[in-house]
Amino acid sequence: MNPPDRPVRVLLADDQALFREALATLLGVRGEVEVVGEAGDGAEAIRQCAAHRPDVVLMDLHMPVLDGVAATRRLRVEQPEVRVLALTTFDDDEDVFAALRAGAVGYLLKDVSSDRLLEAVLAAARGESVLQPSVAAKVVARFATLPEDGAPPARPQPLVVPLSDRELEVLRLLADGSSNREIAASLFLAEGTVKNHVTNVLAKLGARDRTQAALRGRALGLV
Repeated sequence: MNPPDRPVRVLLADDQALFREALATLLGVRGEVEVVGEAGDGAEAIRQCAAHRPDVVLMDLHMPVLDGVAATRRLRVEQPEVRVLALTTFDDDEDVFAALRAGAVGYLLKDVSSDRLLEAVLAAARGESVLQPSVAAKVVARFATLPEDGAPPARPQPLVVPLSDRELEVLRLLADGSSNREIAASLFLAEGTVKNHVTNVLAKLGARDRTQAALRGRALGLV
C-alpha cells in the first residue's frame, strides 16, 4: 500500500506511443501521482517494473511480444506488490475475465475521465478494486450465476447486522461501479460520509473490497 507522504508511482504500459505520451502528460500535472516509467509491450513492462518498482501499472491488454494479460499474470507471481489496472479499449467478456483472473485489481476503458482515472490509480494503490460500470455489471452477473463448488446455489442467509436504508443506497451505487465522489453527488452527501458508509457496508457484508461487496449484495438479493 502506498505511503501517504509520497506520490503513487505509476508505470504506463501501452503499445501506442502517442497515447502513453498523452497519459504521462495528463498524470504529470497531478501531484498525487508520479509517472516513473513507460513500456511498449508486456515484456518491457515487466522489466520496467523490476527497475522502477511502481505502485500501480496502467496496463493495456493488446500489446506485442507479451500481451497485457500474460504480463499481469507474471507480475502477480514475480512482483505481487505491484497493482495492475487494465486500461484498454474494449470491455468484451473474454478480455474482462482474462484480466481479472490474471490478477488485475481493476478494469477501465480508455474513454474514462481524467478525474475517474486518478481516483482509480489512488484506489488501486490502497489495495482497492476499481471497475468500469459496464465491467462491474458483467462481473456481478457472471459470479451471481456460479454455484459454489458445483453445488446448487445456497439459500441466502440474512445479515447478522442488517444494512441501513442509506447503506443499501450506497451498496447499489457501489455495485454499479460508482466512485465515492459519484455516490456523494448522487446522494447529496459529503465524500467523507460516503467513505464511512462504504466501510460499514464492507464490514457488515464481510467483504474485503468493493467488488466482493457487490457480489455478496447480489447473492443476498440486496442489489
